[in-house]
Amino acid sequence: MPELPEVEVTRQSFAPAISGALIQDVKVGKPLRWPLGCAASVLVGQRVLAVRRRGKYLLLDLDGGVLLIHLGMSGSLRFTEQVAPMGAHDHFELVTNRGSLRLHDPRRFGAVVFSHTDDSGMAAKLLGKLGVEPLSDQFDPVRFALDLKKRRTAIKQVLLGGDLVVGVGNIYACEALYRAGIRPTARADRIGRLRAGRLHLAIREVLARAVQQGGSTLRDFSSANGESGHFQLEAAVYGRAGQACRVCATPIASLRQGQRSSFFCPKCQRN
Repeated sequence: MPELPEVEVTRQSFAPAISGALIQDVKVGKPLRWPLGCAASVLVGQRVLAVRRRGKYLLLDLDGGVLLIHLGMSGSLRFTEQVAPMGAHDHFELVTNRGSLRLHDPRRFGAVVFSHTDDSGMAAKLLGKLGVEPLSDQFDPVRFALDLKKRRTAIKQVLLGGDLVVGVGNIYACEALYRAGIRPTARADRIGRLRAGRLHLAIREVLARAVQQGGSTLRDFSSANGESGHFQLEAAVYGRAGQACRVCATPIASLRQGQRSSFFCPKCQRN
């Protein structure tokens, strides 16, 4: 699933090109996770003012509302001046006077949803309970440490929950916990202030580095201009079960948490 860095890389790859564009046509394929929320014709004639990101959602600000795009499990966007006819797995396309933005989603867990504002309709439902943005100034280390004290579940599950801090998906949670020296199974309320501070810094560093490296391409992720990510090439623990830790040479271990694989170093990380 595309995580925060991949969504941010996608945003950066097409936002400058589409900002200011006039929507000339909208093409809709098979149904996605949620309905569009309006007739496709409502979008025609609107102008794209800007492209934002909130967690793993892309938000296209229009002069008549906001269009939310979620890439789901296997979705990707392409923005090109000339495109071929929509294929079997192409389910939404904005045709503008600057090019076409197309959603390709073989598993159809993604979504494109229109709302009049961020805090109305489906947008309010999808965005209203999201936690703080980890790369923003609002992600405060003191507040983070205090909030962890209220959670009695495993720290990995707290990070994936998205209501405390948004967008720290499986890959980057594993990597941040490794940098902070904390096992994925450590109970959140037992993490002291100093370790919480290290984790706060590790989350920001890992996500920023992943954006810089174009995200992670494990299967078929690529940006809206077709470029693959490279962060996976420098992952310290994710996907490296049985391989030597880059610091202590202990074999990297793995376990299942909430139907997700967690990777960690038994020596460098502790509960």
